Amino acid sequence: MRLIPLVFGLLLALPGCARLRPTPAPLRTVRYEGSGQPRTLVVLLPGRYDSPGDFGRAGFPEMAARAGAQVDMVAVDAHLGYYFKRIIVERLHEDVIVPARRRYERIWLVGVSVGGTGSLAYAESHPENVDGIVLLAPFLGEEVVGEVAAAGGLRGWQPPHPLAPDDYQRRLWAWLKRYEGGSEGEIPLYLGYGTRDSFARANGLLGEILPEERVFILPGGHDWRTWRALWEDLAPALVAPLRPAPASAERRE
Repeated sequence: MRLIPLVFGLLLALPGCARLRPTPAPLRTVRYEGSGQPRTLVVLLPGRYDSPGDFGRAGFPEMAARAGAQVDMVAVDAHLGYYFKRIIVERLHEDVIVPARRRYERIWLVGVSVGGTGSLAYAESHPENVDGIVLLAPFLGEEVVGEVAAAGGLRGWQPPHPLAPDDYQRRLWAWLKRYEGGSEGEIPLYLGYGTRDSFARANGLLGEILPEERVFILPGGHDWRTWRALWEDLAPALVAPLRPAPASAERRE
């Protein structure tokens, strides 16, 4: 399965997407340098109405440093235009991840809202290049949420077989089901969201199958005030032990 067309299909459900910005290559980025010589890079993907500078204004680099994470950060201007042209994964790979692999030993993806969807799409396409994922109120679609809930959650839900190529939302949830058996061998996945977030129901269904220590829920909505508070709790994940790389794993360019 490839989540690139899946992401495009999911975004068709979002209102207010008619006016798209230009999609220059390479991606525009904003860097936040850590102290010392960090061997970990955190790639920050914003939501549909956000900009790369919002992560700096929200204090994400400073909170990571206070948590003891010796990291550099790069926020990408991954707006909806890249998603609708189905080039978000390609641009992330060529403009950000491949160059970073020449310098950094670990790469984390941190995605807010639609940026969380993009993080999942990249991780599915290039799992060997991702050492951890943090999702803050990720957009996971809408239509299938009730279906998953009616089945008692992701463990009880079974996607139809075969899945139609254009059944984008069920394909995403089918991919997320890989975490139902535990996170051993999977890319470490952390989730945070607010109780009043419009995506809280969908996020809660994902959170049910993740290890308890990797799910953070606070009062709040779909906004930077809530994400900032969640990041303060989630930033220590950047220094947590990660899965060992398989002996045969190689970084791809």
